[in-house]
Amino acid sequence: MGKRILILSNHFITLYNFRRELITKLIKDNHEVFISMPKSEENTFFSDIGCRIIETPVDRRGVSPIRDFGLIKKYIKIMKKVKPDIIFSYTIKPNIYGSIASNLLKIRQISNITGTGATFLNKNTISEIAKVLYKISLKSSYKVFFQNTGDKDFFIQNSMVKNNFSMLPGSGVNLEQYSLCELPLDNNINFIFIGRVMELKGIDQYLEAARKIKEINPNTNFYIAGFIEEERYKTIIEDFHSKGIVKYIGFQRDIKSWIQKCHCTILPSHGGEGVPNVLLESAAMGRVCIASKINGSMDVVDDGLSGYLFEVGVSESLTEKIKSFLEKDYEEKKQMGLAGREKVEREFDRNIVIDAYLKEVNEIEVT
Repeated sequence: MGKRILILSNHFITLYNFRRELITKLIKDNHEVFISMPKSEENTFFSDIGCRIIETPVDRRGVSPIRDFGLIKKYIKIMKKVKPDIIFSYTIKPNIYGSIASNLLKIRQISNITGTGATFLNKNTISEIAKVLYKISLKSSYKVFFQNTGDKDFFIQNSMVKNNFSMLPGSGVNLEQYSLCELPLDNNINFIFIGRVMELKGIDQYLEAARKIKEINPNTNFYIAGFIEEERYKTIIEDFHSKGIVKYIGFQRDIKSWIQKCHCTILPSHGGEGVPNVLLESAAMGRVCIASKINGSMDVVDDGLSGYLFEVGVSESLTEKIKSFLEKDYEEKKQMGLAGREKVEREFDRNIVIDAYLKEVNEIEVT
């Protein structure tokens, strides 16, 4: 018998990139799927496959209970109207405020901790408010899915969940979409940074490492793909680009073709990731990954086998790992890439994630 499923999201793109296979399967299995998310010109994908869209503005900036109180009221109104059998939520605000609403109405909700961003990297007022909100919401909710063990341990230590949690291998990766492809034979070795250009993502370490490596090995290219999130980096990136140290290519809708052109993906993030999709997608395509030692990245990269892990925020450490990679011959680089592909096939197939959600749906008894 078909169930009524409500999905709470803060953005169309992330839902499309990482959940569309699940949602397509739910529709195929004759479930009614309602999606609450902000208005988007591209929202038609989900309505075209049979979902009902409920346009709900979500301020994606910092957490403020007073400012965000209206979102709880909106979620309560939506839940009363839809009467879902189960709710799936992603990212901090749908997780927290959705759970507060669903707890009040006694509806089962499964929240997915897709990463904590900058929230808990520093101990401050925002982090303390977030802890209180998580305790109020997730601790009493039906279930919480964690994407990495570091986040799970942190939430347990800070009493933000009970024993109502399970583990998922991140968002998983579509192994057919991101298929294994031959490592480029070019004389030039290409590296790529994929993500928002901001301090938290480690762009400073990437730029510094690129500068040092280009001095000793001019036959390298350092690409940057992504929006410039913090204004101060506009002139910095422009300067590095004009000097030929990096090649800024902006946000790329078809990131797959750029991963294919490169030999190595670098993610120097300072933390707050779930399991970084950029690493999963790159590894699936047989690319070596160099990442900082943070929760999530450490789950994907086997240091010295499928890639390298370096000290968070230390450009010298990143530079050394790049040098180690450059010292390897073509066949050794290729074998590292294959080791990464084998790991994601074994541990991070998106079907593992889909099956976990389908199991929850199938266990519901509709009266």
